Amino acid sequence: MTDRNNGNAENQKRPENIWDGNIKASIWENEGESGKFHSVTFSRTYEDRDGNPRDAHSFTGTDVLKVSELARKAYDEVKMREHEERRAAFKDDRKEPQRGPRQNRDR
Repeated sequence: MTDRNNGNAENQKRPENIWDGNIKASIWENEGESGKFHSVTFSRTYEDRDGNPRDAHSFTGTDVLKVSELARKAYDEVKMREHEERRAAFKDDRKEPQRGPRQNRDR
């Protein structure tokens, strides 16, 4: 099974996959001009005639319901990651508070 993407494979991490049966949502972390962002792809995994796993990007009627639930889970995961990244960036940007003249006096 191959995971394909449109970005530079050397600079991209492997995706996190969320599964429901043979339906998969892959969450990709990318780096763009404006910084880090996430994208999600959906696929249906099956075995070809030789028994090799392959990904398809078409879905049956019942698969569509699985895709919708995986989309909801992927959305929640991406939002959680973005929140954690903003929180980490905030902590990195915070500097030790400057001490005023009263705080520097020896007592």
